Amino acid sequence: MADDDEVRVDVVRVFTTADGALGNELGIIRSSAETVGREQGMAAALGFSETVFIDDVTDGVARIRIFTPASELPFAGHPSVGAAWWLREQGTPVTVLAEKAGDVAVRPDGDITWIAGRASWAPEFEWIECATIDEVDALEASRYIRGHHYAYAWIDEDAGSLRARMFAPEMGIVEDEATGAAAVRITDRLGRDLEITQGRGSRISTRLGPDGIVEVGGRTVFDRQI
Repeated sequence: MADDDEVRVDVVRVFTTADGALGNELGIIRSSAETVGREQGMAAALGFSETVFIDDVTDGVARIRIFTPASELPFAGHPSVGAAWWLREQGTPVTVLAEKAGDVAVRPDGDITWIAGRASWAPEFEWIECATIDEVDALEASRYIRGHHYAYAWIDEDAGSLRARMFAPEMGIVEDEATGAAAVRITDRLGRDLEITQGRGSRISTRLGPDGIVEVGGRTVFDRQI
């Protein structure tokens, strides 16, 4: 990053396949005197769909802030999963991520990291329900110039297997590779657990819980440091 050589950025990929391929890149930065007040500009310069800043970790609770290239988010799934996994890898596992929307519960399960959120914390989406996965694949991201759009079709309805794509130009995201907040919304909308294949093939699992809670889980791998 220009003029930010003193700031370390760890890049992970969230919602990978079982063999660690694909996934959505996430920038992770520990907050410091060099980052405070500059978070939005740094997220825009990095250009990831989201960058997360770890403000503090105390007694199993991490306070984090999440930024797209264009705005700060109160809650997002892929940064939550990625940050929780990264903190565990750093030797500071947490059970809660304190985000602007509320407390996000965290639980590891083998190589899957699960976080719990509410549909009301996620953006409102314009739903594009397609008859076939070919229709989803044929959509042109460039046609969506405002708002938040989530396109989906069943791969196998009985199994809860879904093909999806997400476009959010107002957030500075032409097309998101894998979107946890949208996964929370679509799980709440359809009222069932899902296995979602998004973007180029990233994998997101969801579990419908009680009282409006939805768990989102996936694999994360370390990619690089910049």
